[in-house]
Amino acid sequence: MPEPLSRRDGRRPDELRPLHLQRGASAFAEGSCLISAGRTRVLCTASVQEGVPAWRKGSGAGWVTGEYAMLPRATQTRTSRERGQLGGRTQEIQRLIGRGLRACVDLGALGEWTIRVDCDVLQADGGTRTAAITGAALALHDACEWMLRRGLVAGSPFRQLVAAVSVGLLGGVPLLDLDYVEDSTADVDLNVVALEDGGLIEVQGTGEHAPFSPAELQRMVELATAGIERLRAAQRQALA
Repeated sequence: MPEPLSRRDGRRPDELRPLHLQRGASAFAEGSCLISAGRTRVLCTASVQEGVPAWRKGSGAGWVTGEYAMLPRATQTRTSRERGQLGGRTQEIQRLIGRGLRACVDLGALGEWTIRVDCDVLQADGGTRTAAITGAALALHDACEWMLRRGLVAGSPFRQLVAAVSVGLLGGVPLLDLDYVEDSTADVDLNVVALEDGGLIEVQGTGEHAPFSPAELQRMVELATAGIERLRAAQRQALA
């Protein structure tokens, strides 16, 4: 068995970073949430827009999409803003956020409306995409409730929460909710997205510095699933 690993912040291998979820963080958005996971902070705002993309018109169903951006000084050194063509990493993260959010909404019940969720990273210390999904779910929930209160939908199209967390393998030890230093040195990096009913939306895994076995993959998914259960409890507490 691998030796127990001492983490920089003193956390246990199966422990999440300190989490804070602030609903209503934006005064003007139909739904919003500021999520803090350790030193990572992401502002998620949901905007309700009439109409759907051209390819979806006449279907009677709505659309939910996510956009992701990192502020220039979200990191220790300034990064340039992405103007025009988005980078490959940004596009990949946006698609991941969109898939996660669409899975927790009944698009038919939404009608021909679009909900666009912007996830802006204010400060990055690892796990920005997973924090974005966890916070965006609350912003999306509140946007659906906003639509219901105004009679734009017959019933809330929001069906269940979605949450996400990272997990990694460092020195043979699975670690939950990696910060930047852990993420950059991990042998294996895994992101897991799951619904409230336990269904998995996505498992993104890469052997950054070493291959990993099916047994190690199973251990990491189980660790992530346990972490997502705790994230979901925090989401429910924030909604209450």
